[in-house]
Amino acid sequence: MTNHKNQLSKAEVQATPLNKLPVPGEDDVEFSAEEAAEAFEQNNAVVDHQNEKE
Repeated sequence: MTNHKNQLSKAEVQATPLNKLPVPGEDDVEFSAEEAAEAFEQNNAVVDHQNEKE
């Protein structure tokens, strides 16, 4: 006879992060050229503003 007290339930196993199926698109790090240009412009604006203070 096995000891069932030390075993996880099916729900507990399925809820473990390493046992979850990946969500499509969750780890995507791609971005559009427009988003890159916008971030670049915002960064330059911050740098220019910091240089004005110095």
